[in-house]
Amino acid sequence: MKAKILAVDDEKDMTRLLQRTLESEIDCRVSMAFSGKMALSVLEDQHFDLVICDIRMPGMDGFELLEIIKNKYPDLTVVMLTAFGNIESAIKAIKIGAYDFMSKPFEQEEIIHKIQKAIERSLLIKENKRLLRKHEFGSPRFIGKSDAMARVFDKIKLVAGSDVTVLITGESGTGKDLTARSIHGLSPRKDHPYIPVNCATIPENILESELFGYKKGAFTNASRDKAGLFQAAEKGTLFLDEIGDIGPSIQTKLLRVLQEKEVKPLGSTKVTKVDVRIVASTNRNLDKKIANKEFRQDLFYRLNVLSIELPSLRNRISDIPLLAEHLLAKHCKKLKKEAKLIADDVMDIFMKHPWPGNIRELENVLVQGILYSKNETIELCDIPLKPTPFHNNTLSVKDMDIAALSYKEAKEKMLFEFNHDYIGAKLSTTDGNITQAAKKCGMDRQALQQIMKRYRIDSNEFK
Repeated sequence: MKAKILAVDDEKDMTRLLQRTLESEIDCRVSMAFSGKMALSVLEDQHFDLVICDIRMPGMDGFELLEIIKNKYPDLTVVMLTAFGNIESAIKAIKIGAYDFMSKPFEQEEIIHKIQKAIERSLLIKENKRLLRKHEFGSPRFIGKSDAMARVFDKIKLVAGSDVTVLITGESGTGKDLTARSIHGLSPRKDHPYIPVNCATIPENILESELFGYKKGAFTNASRDKAGLFQAAEKGTLFLDEIGDIGPSIQTKLLRVLQEKEVKPLGSTKVTKVDVRIVASTNRNLDKKIANKEFRQDLFYRLNVLSIELPSLRNRISDIPLLAEHLLAKHCKKLKKEAKLIADDVMDIFMKHPWPGNIRELENVLVQGILYSKNETIELCDIPLKPTPFHNNTLSVKDMDIAALSYKEAKEKMLFEFNHDYIGAKLSTTDGNITQAAKKCGMDRQALQQIMKRYRIDSNEFK
């Protein structure tokens, strides 16, 4: 669908020039208004993704129109345009709520670039709101539209309606608890308890009594009977987070629960039938733990009826803007701060950072940004991230004077170097296996092969 832009300027030739320029270069449709009042009337009747507004206009000037737009349509992106551009006007426009500011006469490449960025912002806000309204995955916080996340969503929908045991794998901070909640929220058990247990943080002797319960006198200080979490989760879902960290004794008892659908409280001679769905997760390599005799193979098979592998944030780069916008809005509200924006250079850093802590790390960085920022935009000085060698490698044009190149040549050179560095790194970690490398890149094998062919990347070099 084409982006819809409203160009507002009392100089009709200027609005027509904007219309011709933008429609010939960008997939958009430009409507025109020749006064502030006319613009408000048009906005009443139609939805727009972007408004380009002149400042100096007779009657209602651009600043007054901007204030009305931000009050009535707070999410609408506005770019200010004037032949009388100066620092004071720019600051005033940004303070009122303009996304960007340009002076006339403008360079075609400059306005195309800035308008494309403004449209991207509008589409991100629109997509974020759409996702926030969706409850199909049991939680409005489940954000993502990359191919890697589409596969996760498909598996969630596949398993939610059944009672099969699910094993969720992935690095720390990728959203395993949220995935488990989504499975529960879509399941027939959604009206019954969802109980999460972090197995890694509870000592083994305490975890055993918490899971299975105990009888009075079973151990010191057991002054009364206590039902375990399996019984508390009756007809619902029990989420065993970081199950790779549980000890041998609990592994044996858990296997019995999965096989027999019954628990035996500590100190009891009787068993109790339970109707509970098990969802488990781990960031450990269970195959390695099985080989080292640290995890029971039969328990693994019972848990791994169906697995969902969550991609790391660096393997779903296209989701970062959506996630950042969502987390920013969430924590601004939580911290009782005014809504904030993310500066372009900050988002650029976000898109290139390796994110070893995944979504949890992104969330922490944004919270710091919200607290440190002194205006409505989070700048580089507000966040703890700094450019890394990864950033520098992907952005530099090596051993070449970029000023001597045409735009097309410089762009192709940068893309060539980026793809060789990025895809080469993925192939190196998979010993040249294209299927596994594609998975790490968050794309289909065929798409990766096309990129490798275009940029002459030979997988055999990495075997």
